[in-house]
Amino acid sequence: MMEKFSEMKYVRPDGEAYIQTIQKETKNFNEAADFEGAHQAFVAILNANSHFNTTRVMASIRNSQDTNDEFYRKEMEYIFEIEPQIDVEMKKFYESYLKSSYRTELEKEFGEVYSRQAENKVRLTDPCNADLQIQENKLVQKYFQVAAAPVTDFHGEQLGFYGLLKMMEDTDRSIRKEAFEKWAELYKSISDELDSLYTELIGIRQQMAKNLGFNGYAEMMYQKMERFEYTPEDVAIFRKQIREHIVPLCQKLYEEQKDRLGIEELKYYDESLTYPDGNAVPEGTEEELLEKARTMYHELSKETGEFFDFMMEYRLFDLEGRQGKQQGGYCDFMEEYKAPFIFANFNGTNADVNVLTHEAGHAFEAYTASRNIPVLSQTFSTAEISEIHSMAMEYFTLPWMHLFFGENAEKQKKAYLWDSLEAMPYMACVDEFQHRVYAENLTDAMERRKVWHELEKIYLPWRDYDGNEFLGQGGFWMQKQHLFMCPFYYIDYAVSRVGALEYYGKMQEDLESAWKDYYALCRQGGSKGYHELLRIGNLSDPFKEGTIYNVLKKLNLI
Repeated sequence: MMEKFSEMKYVRPDGEAYIQTIQKETKNFNEAADFEGAHQAFVAILNANSHFNTTRVMASIRNSQDTNDEFYRKEMEYIFEIEPQIDVEMKKFYESYLKSSYRTELEKEFGEVYSRQAENKVRLTDPCNADLQIQENKLVQKYFQVAAAPVTDFHGEQLGFYGLLKMMEDTDRSIRKEAFEKWAELYKSISDELDSLYTELIGIRQQMAKNLGFNGYAEMMYQKMERFEYTPEDVAIFRKQIREHIVPLCQKLYEEQKDRLGIEELKYYDESLTYPDGNAVPEGTEEELLEKARTMYHELSKETGEFFDFMMEYRLFDLEGRQGKQQGGYCDFMEEYKAPFIFANFNGTNADVNVLTHEAGHAFEAYTASRNIPVLSQTFSTAEISEIHSMAMEYFTLPWMHLFFGENAEKQKKAYLWDSLEAMPYMACVDEFQHRVYAENLTDAMERRKVWHELEKIYLPWRDYDGNEFLGQGGFWMQKQHLFMCPFYYIDYAVSRVGALEYYGKMQEDLESAWKDYYALCRQGGSKGYHELLRIGNLSDPFKEGTIYNVLKKLNLI
């Protein structure tokens, strides 16, 4: 019987018992006299994985809810310690599975993707990296603590990064500038720690790649992220399309914004203010916003209504921003319950609705796929598909913005579209930055800032930090948590945005048909390969030269 998330009892996963189960079932699998015996051992392994993953996710969520909670910090440390040992035992099972005479029959039920993933796990798992994995995980956990800690006094309020970002949307330019300076000062105050952490992470990650025989860390991460069907060269072509088509479009949009605001020069602290009389802000408390979302999802489709009722019944949310809470937003998934969880940091801006609909896209896909596919570890697809689920949901929900923004709904819709386009060059900038960091082994802090500064001029030519020395010299890169916690992920938001924009174009022509394609994509989770999922979702290949141009053209944006 499932309970509300806050009432779920957490019990530390027994790592040793889990390892013994893997060993036992691997032996049973190897000695199976028939397919039925092999199938039984295979399913037992899947179930053991699901139990461990569910417990791990529960601990991770509670750790992110309060990074200062000593109990869950220790639980994550224990999990980080045991995971490399589990990986080594699972590698033995994967090796047995891959050479098994029952593999073809198992693929008929569980899909060929499992075999591809098993081959990849064998390639990536080696005991020589176990201690390095533990060190990496601990450094990432340390990053979350460091980044969640800073606060400053602002007009009598104690504000952290999210609170200051809200103030950078104030209609009073002097307040925006003051908030920006405080925000930059907070990052500068922890920059030495962040630089040191990142340098350590680079060294550890480079060594792991070397230990496994890769030419570099980027090559290893493309394998780890299961980017089986495209290469760094394909991503470079994609970034080129952004430079050629999205950057000029964004320059035009920012010029229009400058004129709307009635200012001579657009500074960084002006970028977030879309309208001179203020951005649209959601109306209502957190609970009221959730009820409005329930109404929206019931009207959008039968499937989304059922999904959101489930989320509300079991309170699978933590949305309010607070001191000590991990930054950012995410959706995670508890396999045994087939239950997604949405994490956010509401700060009273339109970003609250954007992040709710974004993470609800992930959650809807997880809820849907987990009830349709046989391997729960494949509930989420690879990142460049998963982010289509989330970003397309943002577009599908635009007709209901009046529920959240009242008479300012049209302002919000326009601002959302502009913001979604303006974010793409930054995503490409982050991606090229980290490719260079690892290719050039940039362990020197000032050298990294120099590279970031160079790339900003290419991807963000409108960016003006108004004389702030720290950011003007390239310090802005360190505010992107993905560089610390999940390297090479961030470009997936841009890749997926192309698919989401393609759905948006289809919505204008035939909403029912667009939803049918999107729902078909969600149902498959990660059980199919990248290009097959694009075909199922009726989407174009974003890495093909000309795709971005064609998508923008259809939307009359160029």
